[in-house]
Amino acid sequence: MNTFQYELKTKTYFGKDAVKNDLPFELEKVGHTVMLAYGGGSVKKNGIYDELREILKNAGKEVIDFSGIMSNPTYAKVQEGAKLAREKNVDFILAVGGGSVIDCCKIVSAQAKLNQDIFDYEYVDKKNPTDGIKMGAIVTASGTGAEMNAGAVITHEEKKWKGPIVGTQADFAILDPWYTKTLPMKQVISGAFDTLSHCMETYLGSPRVPNLSDQINESIMQVVIENMRKLLVDRYDMEARSELMWASAMAENGILKIGKVTDFQVHQIEHQLGAYTDCNHGQGLAVIHPVLYRHMYKEGLNQFVRLAKEVWHVDSVDKTAEDIALAGIESLADFIKEMGLPSTLKEMNIDDVEMLRKVADTCNLTAGCAKQFTRDEIFEILKECL
Repeated sequence: MNTFQYELKTKTYFGKDAVKNDLPFELEKVGHTVMLAYGGGSVKKNGIYDELREILKNAGKEVIDFSGIMSNPTYAKVQEGAKLAREKNVDFILAVGGGSVIDCCKIVSAQAKLNQDIFDYEYVDKKNPTDGIKMGAIVTASGTGAEMNAGAVITHEEKKWKGPIVGTQADFAILDPWYTKTLPMKQVISGAFDTLSHCMETYLGSPRVPNLSDQINESIMQVVIENMRKLLVDRYDMEARSELMWASAMAENGILKIGKVTDFQVHQIEHQLGAYTDCNHGQGLAVIHPVLYRHMYKEGLNQFVRLAKEVWHVDSVDKTAEDIALAGIESLADFIKEMGLPSTLKEMNIDDVEMLRKVADTCNLTAGCAKQFTRDEIFEILKECL
């Protein structure tokens, strides 16, 4: 295991009625003006918005609404939120939603305190922000684990770029599985697959020998697979939703990454695909994962064998290491179909080969991947995904 430092800033409140029981206590610590940030309006339809407004009113807070945060938050939306936060002298940001809302608010927070463009600050000046408006997160759609860290994924439409920007980490996160009951199953399943992807892309990083972080990871992957299957039987299985919500947080709270250099090559490819197509993140990951893995399992053979045996329970009797690894990848591909996720880009209405060439030419190439892919190889993989 590599050397590491570990600290988790975010305090977590988990369980039914956690908002009602615990948010008032946290609001005592923050200033008068609170930005209430959310997405397309589902929180108003399901009653969560009214509940939060009442709690904020009782806490004596002035509320500034910041709504309309899209599923792949744009850089323009970040700048809109930062401008609003400055104009209204916002003291605290309460992000209510899934990863998109929370990610957007992380960068709104940092940009509002920064006197220059945050993209240039991070990618030209090579600096990370050290100040931001304090924020908290109320998770209504799990899968990304965005509430557990300071990293965000933002789409810069002008630059045709989707990637990581560092912002502000939430002081607290409230995870109430009952807040996810009204989510469409497509969103629940794609979000849960994002969790599984986070786990796999951490697991397949280095060091490439068995370690404690990976053994914890194996358990979380099994929990995700088991409970995704339970939701196909009963979409209102709240125990399954609870397990998936906590697994999502565990995948991104740093525990699994302790002493690791992560892979995340699939994520980097999908991010650029999203920059060009605005596609569903979890679905894009589902298409790319098996195809990319068929091209890299030999370079990370021992890890793929462990993944196959420990997570997918592949029978290793009379099989070579390569046979076991490939059987694990096919188990993943079969699971994706079982969950009703797409297996090809055409199922997502993506078939522009010239655009795929641009994705391959502009996506980040990760140092932690077992195989260092060329851009031509990534282009061929994307064509196989069609």
